[in-house]
Amino acid sequence: MSTLILVLFLLLGTYFVAVIEEWSVTGRLRPAGPVRAALRLLGTESVLARKPDRLFFEVAPVLLLVAAILSLAIIPLAPGLIVTDLATGALFFNAALAYVLVALIMGGWGPDGAYAMIGGWRFLGQLIGYAMLVVMPITAVAMRSESLSTVVIVQSQEQLWNILYQPLGFVLFALAGMAMAFVPPFDLPTGAGDLAGGVEAEYTGVRRLVFRLGRMVLILSVASAMTVFYLGGWLGPVLPGWAWSAIKILVVTALMLAAGRALPRVREASFLAWCWKLGIPLALVNIFLVGVLVLVVPL
Repeated sequence: MSTLILVLFLLLGTYFVAVIEEWSVTGRLRPAGPVRAALRLLGTESVLARKPDRLFFEVAPVLLLVAAILSLAIIPLAPGLIVTDLATGALFFNAALAYVLVALIMGGWGPDGAYAMIGGWRFLGQLIGYAMLVVMPITAVAMRSESLSTVVIVQSQEQLWNILYQPLGFVLFALAGMAMAFVPPFDLPTGAGDLAGGVEAEYTGVRRLVFRLGRMVLILSVASAMTVFYLGGWLGPVLPGWAWSAIKILVVTALMLAAGRALPRVREASFLAWCWKLGIPLALVNIFLVGVLVLVVPL
C-alpha cells in the first residue's frame, strides 16, 4: 500500500507541478495542458544533431530524471511512508542532485551546439554559487534535530517549524533550491530569450519529453525538501500526514514558480558574486544563531 502511495505521489506530483508551471507562465489554469504537451512531443520526430557525442546526448535527459527521482527517495510523506530512511538522508539529497550538473553538462556538450554548450556552462556557474547555500542551511537544520535523518528532522519540528526557528536559513535554502531546479529567475541554462532553449535546444520528441519530465520531478524534489526541512513535513491537525505533505509541497511549488516570475533575472556571474560575498556570510550567521538557540532555548 505504501509503495502505491509513493508511486502515485511521484506521478500526480509531477503532473501538478507541470500544471502549476504552465499557470505561472500563462496565467491560465489548464489541467489538460501537460497531457496535450506530452502527446505533442510524442508525436514529434526525434531529430539527431549533425555531429553529436551520442552517448552524452542520449544519457543526459535520463540522468536528469534519475537524479531527481533518487533525491525523492529520502523524503518522508508520513510516518513510515518513505522509500528509505537513511541516517544521512539530508546529505543524500544534496549528493543525488549533484548529478543534475553532470546531466546538464552532458546535455550541453552532447549535441555539439553553441547554445546548448553555453547553457550547460551557465549551470556550472550557478552550481558554484548555490552549492554552499544548500549544505550550510542543512547543517543548521541538522544542528537542531541532532540528526541528518529526514524523519527525525520532521519530528524535531513538532513544537515549532524551522521556518520560524531559522527564517534566514529558509530564505537562503529557498533561493539555492530555485537555482538548483533552474526555475525563473535562475533559468539561464534554458534561457528562452537568449539561448532558444539552451541545454534542451537540440532535443526533440521523446528526448525532450524525458528532459522536461526530469525537470518537473526536480522541482517537485526541491519543494518536498523545503517542506521537510522547514515546514514540518507531515505535521498538521485533522488531516492524515500524507495529505499535509501533499498540500505543503503544492503550495511551496506554486509560490516558488510564481515568485520566480516576479524577480529580475540575474547573470550567473552576478549570482555567483552575491552568493559568495553575501549568501555564505549570512549562512554562517544562521549557523551561529541556531547554535545559540539550541544551547539557550532548545525547542
